Amino acid sequence: MRLDNLGGSGNVEDRRGQRTGGYGGRVAGGGGILLFAIVIIASFYGIDLSPMLGGGGGAIVGGGQTQSTLPPAEEEQMAKFTSVVLRTTEETWGTIFRQQGLTYTPPKLVLYTGVTETACSYGQAAMGPFYCPEDETVYVDMAFYQELRDRMGGGGDFAQGYVLAHEVGHHVQHLAGLDAQVRRLQSRVSEADANRLSVRMELQADCYAGVWGRAMQDRGILEGGDIEEAMRTAEAIGDDNLQRQTTGRVVPDSFTHGTSKERLGWFMQGFNSGSPASCNTFADVNLR
Repeated sequence: MRLDNLGGSGNVEDRRGQRTGGYGGRVAGGGGILLFAIVIIASFYGIDLSPMLGGGGGAIVGGGQTQSTLPPAEEEQMAKFTSVVLRTTEETWGTIFRQQGLTYTPPKLVLYTGVTETACSYGQAAMGPFYCPEDETVYVDMAFYQELRDRMGGGGDFAQGYVLAHEVGHHVQHLAGLDAQVRRLQSRVSEADANRLSVRMELQADCYAGVWGRAMQDRGILEGGDIEEAMRTAEAIGDDNLQRQTTGRVVPDSFTHGTSKERLGWFMQGFNSGSPASCNTFADVNLR
């Protein structure tokens, strides 16, 4: 991605290095109750904790390192890159909302290390990036990007952008009130059906990430190989692939994010159309 000449977002809070999370961290990049043991156990078994968080599930839930071992300079560069990507999502969705006569209110992004406090309880790096609707904030630990690159078969700058754009997609759902509608319906159906609704939420967020990706292509920001990076990443973080890696078996009724094929398909749906109107994963669901 050609982002060298772009500024970062002013909506980034940097809590890296703060032992217990806290608030009031420094701004990064150019302008910018889950107990620890429960999180570790859930991470090991590949259990999705997003219902307990009350927000958009992380792009990935699976075991692995929870502390970045990147050299400081590389981690700082990655933090700045994340800030710039956030700004591109602000510009993309700001334009889309204006075209519909609406005003886009962007989320805040918190960069943290290990564990941090959120309005949805505590965030932990093993959960991967996630969105909390209660404080309208995306939470990212740099260790996830390293995990994606070194263990999951994904990685690359556009892949990192895709993951962040996916979480911003949950924010767009929140602004539309979709997350609250889905939670109400989930409370009235079986666990398996509730999981299927979670899958639809996640696939729509993947599609929204594709819409962002198309906007990046139209702006001339993408480079050769960028789309392939996103495709490899979408395949790497499918529920079927993650379950196969962590437990050796695949249990479709427990899926909460979608298969590798589904995640890739919906990302490309958004990318090829460039329109959020193509991202209706709930076409046959009555959310009332």
